[in-house]
Amino acid sequence: MAKLERTYNIPLRKEFLKVANWKRTGKAVKAAREFLIKHMKSDKILLSEQLNIKLWENGIRKPPHHVKVTAIKDDDGTVRAELFGFPYGGKTEEPKKTKKEANVKKETASAKEDTKIEEKKTEHPVEKKAEKPKVKKASAKKKE
Repeated sequence: MAKLERTYNIPLRKEFLKVANWKRTGKAVKAAREFLIKHMKSDKILLSEQLNIKLWENGIRKPPHHVKVTAIKDDDGTVRAELFGFPYGGKTEEPKKTKKEANVKKETASAKEDTKIEEKKTEHPVEKKAEKPKVKKASAKKKE
């Protein structure tokens, strides 16, 4: 089975006007998911980062009234939705670091900081000011 790719203009206004204004963008995201579930016939929907940014760009109270989306359905039934004009760039996962690698990086970072501190000390020596001899002031004569 080949990949199925479609472009939709998802209407959001009719749905997000049904809730309080401080819940509107969350409802718009749910409405986009429901639209894609209905039209792409799949329960596995992944919204891209660019689409999420587009939905949230005006804040929680003012989502866009509609959004143009490219939806791609894979062989396993997963639907990936991307904002129209952007390639799908799903979540980017960094490879997990082992504890040894993390410790080595910490040690090298602390060694670099130590050398920087030593360089600063040698570049700008602090000169001590000469102490002035303390002179006692003559006490005021007592009035008799």
